[in-house]
Amino acid sequence: MSRLICLIATLGCANHAVAQALVSVSERDFLADIPIVLSVSRLPQRLDETPGAVTIIDRNMIRLSGARDVADLMRLVPGFQTSTSFETSAPLASYHGGFDSYSNRIQVLVDGRSAYSPYFIGSTGPGLQTVALEDIERIEVLRGSNSAAYGARAMLGVINIVTRDTVDTLGLQAGLAGGENGINDAQARIGWGKEDASYRLSVDRRADEGLAGANGHNRINRVNFRADLRANANNEIQLRAGSLAIDSGKGFSTDVDNPLRDSFFGSGYAQLDWRRSLGEDEDLALSLSHTEENYRDTFPYSLLPRFGVNVSIDIDSSGRASNDTVSLQHTFRRGSSLRVVWGGELRREQVTSKPVYNTDAALVTDFTRVFGNAEWRVARDLVLNAGAMAENNSVSGDSFAPRLMLNWHVTEGQTLRAGVSRAFRPPSTYEKFADVRYVWNGQLLGVTTLASGNVQPESVLARELGYLGDFPDLRLNLDVRAFHEQINGFIRQQNATRPKDYANDENFSIRGLEYQLKWRPWRDAQLIFNQAYTEISSAEPSTALAAPELASSITFFQKLSCGLDLSLMHQDSGTATPQGSGYLDRAAMTRTDLRVGAPLRFGSNRGELALVVQNLGVPYPDFAPAFAFQRRAFVTLRVEN
Repeated sequence: MSRLICLIATLGCANHAVAQALVSVSERDFLADIPIVLSVSRLPQRLDETPGAVTIIDRNMIRLSGARDVADLMRLVPGFQTSTSFETSAPLASYHGGFDSYSNRIQVLVDGRSAYSPYFIGSTGPGLQTVALEDIERIEVLRGSNSAAYGARAMLGVINIVTRDTVDTLGLQAGLAGGENGINDAQARIGWGKEDASYRLSVDRRADEGLAGANGHNRINRVNFRADLRANANNEIQLRAGSLAIDSGKGFSTDVDNPLRDSFFGSGYAQLDWRRSLGEDEDLALSLSHTEENYRDTFPYSLLPRFGVNVSIDIDSSGRASNDTVSLQHTFRRGSSLRVVWGGELRREQVTSKPVYNTDAALVTDFTRVFGNAEWRVARDLVLNAGAMAENNSVSGDSFAPRLMLNWHVTEGQTLRAGVSRAFRPPSTYEKFADVRYVWNGQLLGVTTLASGNVQPESVLARELGYLGDFPDLRLNLDVRAFHEQINGFIRQQNATRPKDYANDENFSIRGLEYQLKWRPWRDAQLIFNQAYTEISSAEPSTALAAPELASSITFFQKLSCGLDLSLMHQDSGTATPQGSGYLDRAAMTRTDLRVGAPLRFGSNRGELALVVQNLGVPYPDFAPAFAFQRRAFVTLRVEN
C-alpha cells in the first residue's frame, strides 16, 4: 500500500510540474455541476437531495477502471463484495454481506427493467451481464434499501444500469481484448439514424479460462438493440431487445454431488418505454417488458455410494423461467415546493422445472404494486422525501414498504441526511416450493430438498445518517453513510435436516460506517478513497462472517502530459467468507490493478490502445477456498468513427 501511494505521488508530482509550466489552472477547472440521479425515488433529483446514499460510476470511470463486467466495477462502491466466479452462472455482487450463493437481496435494473433471475432464487448475476460495458452511460448504485420505489428484491440496495442514448453512439465502433488466462473478448457496434429516430445494434463476447482451481472456460455472448423514436416534442418511444448466452464450467473433481461439467444459461428480453409530456412539469410514462430464461445443467450420478446400487442416473437441474411486467407512472409538480411521482406495476413470474419442483406445471407468482414518492421542499434548505410501496404477492401476501428521508442543506455544499425505511423480500419460488428427488426405474430413492413452504417474507428496518460535503477550495467531496439495518425473519437453508428445507431462521442486525472521498489534487488527476466498517451481529458463523469488518480501496486516475491515461486501483478487504460460497473458511483479499491507455487517431477515426494488469500481487481466494484469482495481463484495442 505504501509503495502504491509513493508511486502515485511521484507520477502525480511529475505531471503536476509539467502542467504548471504549460497552463495556468483555475478553480473552474475542478468544479462541476452536482450530478442528477434518476433512479432512487423515480424522480430526477440532485445528488444532495436524493433519499439515500448514491455512488455514480460514469462512462469515463468505467473505461479507466479496466474492468470487464459490471460485477467487477462494484469493487469501486463502498460496502460491496464481489466474486468473478461462474459457479452460480455469473459473477456476483452484494451489499453488506454475501449471505448465499445467489446475491438475491439487491435489485438490478437495466434502463428501468428489473433484471434479477426468477430461476436462480432472484440472483443478480445474469442481470449484471445484460449489456456490454461500451454501451453503458453510467451506473447509479443506491447503498441502502429501496423497496419503497422498486418493491421485492430491493431489500439492501439497487444497481441501476443506464445505457447510452443512441444519438451518442452513431457510426461504427469495435473493440478487442486478449491476454493471459485465455482472455479473448470482442465487441462491435453500429449506430445509425437521425435525432428524431436513431438506432444501435451491439454484439460482443467475453471469454476467459476462469479462476485457478476452478472448472473454467467461461463464455458470454450478447446481442443488444435499442431504438429511440421521437415522434414529436411531447412523445418519445424507446424500444430495446437483446439476448444473453453464458456457457461456463462448474463443479469439483472430488464432489460426486457436484462434479465437473458444463452448464448453459440463456436469456432474452424485449422492452418498450413510452413517455408523454403533459406540460412543462408533468409527464406520463408507460413501460412493458418480457424476459425469458433457459438453463441447462445435467450430470451423471452414481447411486453406489449412497444407495448401494451399481448404476448411475442423470441429475438434472435444468428449467426455464419468464417474467412479464407492465408499469405506469405519473410525475407532476405542484408549485415550487412539491414534486410527486406515483403509479402502479403488474408483474408475473413463471418458473418451470420438473427436476427441481417435481411437476411439469409452471409455478406462477403475481405481483401487484402501487407506489408513490413526494419531494417536498419544506424550506429553502430542507427537502423531505416521503415514499412507499404497497405490494401484493400472490404467494406470500401483502407488504408495505415506507421510507422517510430529510435532507438539510446546512450551508452551500454541505448536506446532512437522516431517514428510516422498511423493505421486504418474499421467499423465492425455490425457497417456497423446491422438491428435488432421485428416481431410478420409477422408484423413489430419496428426496434431497423438500421445501415445506412455511417461510414468510424477510424484512429490514434501516436507519441511516448521511453527510455529503463539497469543498471546492480543496477540490474534494465527501460522502458518508452511518447505518443500522435490522433484518427479521432471515431465510436460510436448513442443512441439518434431511431432506433440506428453508425456514425463517433468525433476526440479526448490520451496522457500520462507510464513506467515499473524491479528491482532484491537481489538473487531470483524481483520487477516490473508500472505506466500509461493517459489523454483523449474528450467532450463525456463516452470517456473522459474510462481510469483512473493514474494507478499503484507493483508486487513482491521471492523464499524463504525453496523452497517456494512467489508472491504479488497490483494494484491501478483511477476512470474511468468500462471496456466495457458503464455506466457513475465512479469507482476506488484497488486489492491485494497473491500466495504461494511449489515445489513437488516424484520419477521422479515433480509439485507444491499453494495457491492463489485474491483481499485481499474490492470488487471492474467490468464491471457494480452492479457487484463486491470479494475475491477468491483457491488451485492449478500441476504434470508432
